[in-house]
Amino acid sequence: MLDRIWTAFFLVAFVAAVFQSLVLGQTGVWADMVTATFDLSKTAFEIALGLTGVMCLWLGIMKIGERGGAVELLARLFAPLLRRLFPSIPAGHPATGSIVMNMAANMLGLDNAATPLGLKAMGELQELNPEPDTATNDQILFLVLNTSAVTVIPVAIFTYRATLGAADPTDVFLPLLIATTCSTLTGLVVTGAVQRLKLWDPVILAYIGGLLALVGGLVAYFSQLDRETMQRQSSLLSNFTIFTVIILFMVLALRKRVSLYESFIDGAKEGFGVAVGIIPYLVAMLVAIGVLRASGTLDLLLDAVRWAATGMGLDTRWVDGLPTALVRPLSGSGARGMMIETMKTHGADSFAGRLVSVIQGSTETTFYVLAVYFGSVGVRKTRHAVGCGLAADLAGILGAIAVTYLFFG
Repeated sequence: MLDRIWTAFFLVAFVAAVFQSLVLGQTGVWADMVTATFDLSKTAFEIALGLTGVMCLWLGIMKIGERGGAVELLARLFAPLLRRLFPSIPAGHPATGSIVMNMAANMLGLDNAATPLGLKAMGELQELNPEPDTATNDQILFLVLNTSAVTVIPVAIFTYRATLGAADPTDVFLPLLIATTCSTLTGLVVTGAVQRLKLWDPVILAYIGGLLALVGGLVAYFSQLDRETMQRQSSLLSNFTIFTVIILFMVLALRKRVSLYESFIDGAKEGFGVAVGIIPYLVAMLVAIGVLRASGTLDLLLDAVRWAATGMGLDTRWVDGLPTALVRPLSGSGARGMMIETMKTHGADSFAGRLVSVIQGSTETTFYVLAVYFGSVGVRKTRHAVGCGLAADLAGILGAIAVTYLFFG
């Protein structure tokens, strides 16, 4: 999928440049595209270099939380809910434990831990599958929850915002939490309706009701404030919550007699490897997106959407987040490239910069997750997995747009 997206960017840019030079006489577009390849390859390296310190910091902190038992704590907290969402899993089957641990790791943004646990859970669910080439209801629900899972600490997004000059990199924390909650609840409700799950079970309703009460309360409270007060209090609450989580990680680790310093260093080493490892991917995606913009194609498409939105009497600032939103279900690195390019073009603290940050964290890369997880167990017939996953994506993106207007509009 990523190969096709990447190639399409270059081919569309080439066709657009040919049209402009031959039909419109704008021959300078070729120089603009070549310049973009050099400029953005340099930019990609500079961004990755700037990421190194912040990535080391956050992955060091997350390693403390992982070793301190934060994943196990979340697993115990959500185990009653997941047992009811996956009723066909026999009591005591290891798949339940793997699912719970995977979801907990996802909530903490521990991708390195979440993916192996997710693949393990999928393999254990496959053992219960009477038709090995066809996805079961449990496998589909598990994947939809993975592609839309609430992420409490979106480390990567904070890191990119800090690197690109945001005055307060975590000011998108609450909007992002609300948007990803919209995605998760929609994915759960839509999949539950298709599968006829008993979502009215008292335990399920208690969890959903609690989450809705929390999110609804935040929206109701902040919506009554003026813009300046809202942003000030949102920033205060976001930073207080994040630092409280850091202290909690340390306390849990101390209770387990885990070495905080050594754990931090181990995580920081992983952060360094991640920062260096993404350089080729950043170069590839930013150059492709830069060429697309230099050719005039991206601006032409966005201008067409703005024209249509203006005709309907809508504000058009959300249009700048559209490329990230459209690519997000298809490619994680592609959407990341779009997000970075938008923040570079408009500024990390602009409306567009904040919008793409919230969109990026509102949902996961649906097609990639389905391909990896189903491919690992040989499932070919995915049934309603794609439709339910995309419904969650749409809710997350619409929620991201709405909540960005609420907090920053």
